[in-house]
Amino acid sequence: MKADEAAGLVVATPAALAAIAALRRRGQVMFVQSGGCCGGSAAMCLRLGEFLTGPGDRLLGEVGGCPYYVDASLYLAWGEPRLVLDVEPGFPEGFSLPAGEGTHFVVRAPDAAACDLAG
Repeated sequence: MKADEAAGLVVATPAALAAIAALRRRGQVMFVQSGGCCGGSAAMCLRLGEFLTGPGDRLLGEVGGCPYYVDASLYLAWGEPRLVLDVEPGFPEGFSLPAGEGTHFVVRAPDAAACDLAG
């Protein structure tokens, strides 16, 4: 997928962008939303290169200058919604980096009618 085709498929709230900027002061990060295992289908923030993407992963675009990958089958099953990355109080899922002290990243799909995204 070309970058211009992915534009707008994933966006971030101001709170998520601030959390990403703080994390990037210590190195590049990436986001991965897998189809299960460990953190379920929650958005995970990892150090860049810590997760090896494969042919089943789709690059949706960048948020805060960081790549955002999603399991292609899962994304298709959700109806290919536009995803919104945000932060909420609580602990991160799986191996994800926290969004800050006492917060974690969550993802929403406001334009998907029957989409229940883990967060």
